[in-house]
Amino acid sequence: MTNVNTRQPTASFDGPYYLSIGGKLAVADDSFEVINPATGAGLARAPAASIAQLDEAIAAARTAFRSWSALGYGERQRYLEAYADALDAHRDELARLLVLEQGKPLKTMAEPEVDQAISWIRQIAARRIPVEIVEETDSHVVELHHTPLGVIGAITPWNFPVLLALWKVAPALITGNTMVIKPSPFTPLTSLRFGQIAQSVLPPGVLSVVSGKDELGPHMTAHPEIAKISFTGSTATGKHVIRSAAGTMKRVTLELGGNDAAIVMPDADWEAIVPQLFWGAVGNSGQWCVGIKRLYVHRSFHAQFVDAFVAYAARQKMGDGLDPEVTVGPVQNRMQFDKVKGILEDIKAQGYKVVLGGDVDPDRPGYFIPVTVVDNPPENSLIVREEQFAPIVPIIAYDDIDDVVERANDSPYGLGGSVWGRDTQAAVAVANRLETGMVWVNEIHIQGVDIPFGGHKQSGLGTEHGDEGRRLFTNPKTILIRK
Repeated sequence: MTNVNTRQPTASFDGPYYLSIGGKLAVADDSFEVINPATGAGLARAPAASIAQLDEAIAAARTAFRSWSALGYGERQRYLEAYADALDAHRDELARLLVLEQGKPLKTMAEPEVDQAISWIRQIAARRIPVEIVEETDSHVVELHHTPLGVIGAITPWNFPVLLALWKVAPALITGNTMVIKPSPFTPLTSLRFGQIAQSVLPPGVLSVVSGKDELGPHMTAHPEIAKISFTGSTATGKHVIRSAAGTMKRVTLELGGNDAAIVMPDADWEAIVPQLFWGAVGNSGQWCVGIKRLYVHRSFHAQFVDAFVAYAARQKMGDGLDPEVTVGPVQNRMQFDKVKGILEDIKAQGYKVVLGGDVDPDRPGYFIPVTVVDNPPENSLIVREEQFAPIVPIIAYDDIDDVVERANDSPYGLGGSVWGRDTQAAVAVANRLETGMVWVNEIHIQGVDIPFGGHKQSGLGTEHGDEGRRLFTNPKTILIRK
């Protein structure tokens, strides 16, 4: 395995920040400010790549694809393991930088995100898509191969900027593709850093990271030399990605928004699961696509459940994620902050019952939304119908299982959900009726490299993870051989 050293200029984790293009660090003529959401103040300036620089990264990826795809799985595995080792050597710096630009608490969210991303690379590096013998006789054999697509364009979000990017990198590279990543302009710094690290261990052009403004995304999705777009973000933006990608018939995988329902069954040991349900909703300040957005609780214990949930929530500390006592950080950006304030204003205007939180401190720096619990808002309310992506939890009473399943399914989204009850068989029966791509029973947010993950309805297209997700980075190729 050839070791490729990082090119000049060099950079530290404290800046300045550079693009990674074709094995080299590159400067940009323009830049944009990255905000620390815990303070609302400027954290750093990130390079704003030009369209010409994005084209350069794509051309380098296309050139690298020829040699990278020709390597065997074993050699690509060694490169990826070396990349994981290099990331691990900078684990603490990556985690701290993640807190500064994203806002999540260091010990409970940022460090686990970086650790899981590194582990994911190691695990994926060991996976293979074998040649399948479809048919064989004495005179004839049919083989099914899976060949790499080419250059993958990854457009990644701001809620889990390390994990959700490297979830894409590992399967794309092990299957023989090369990749160009455009990170969210709200959280580009950790991506630029792991792009910088990649240049020290991967061949030039195999992985480039190009930060920039809004015009880069549409250019990637329409670019004729990009074979596939892997996008994580909002449903509205996902629809634009599909339209743009159609012009070149490129493959797309879209992991989009959700309005996940958690159903607490009548027989549930509800007191024991309050912490799991709280963190399933409020972890990462509610900023995850598979977070609990609607919490349905049987009416027989609804009032007691609300009291217990509020008591648990009141013990949490909101603040800067670098404070080891903080468990709930800010929302990540001003745009989301203003959107969430609008949801809180609607809750008040409609007269819904707020039993915790609800008031944003106008004098507090940063983008802090207090943990807010709304007791039994109606199904047609904004907080129930729309994805809040914030630490606001509606707890809704129900009487009948058939009715609550219908209410949970009455959504254009279908990403995830969860069912909680002592009778596991009954809970699984309810899970099978939910119109979502993933359902947890008596647990939540368990994921793994071999567990397929994808959305139904308007929550996505295609699958990530698992053998099915890895195969979507390849083209099936049938070879028919006369012996």
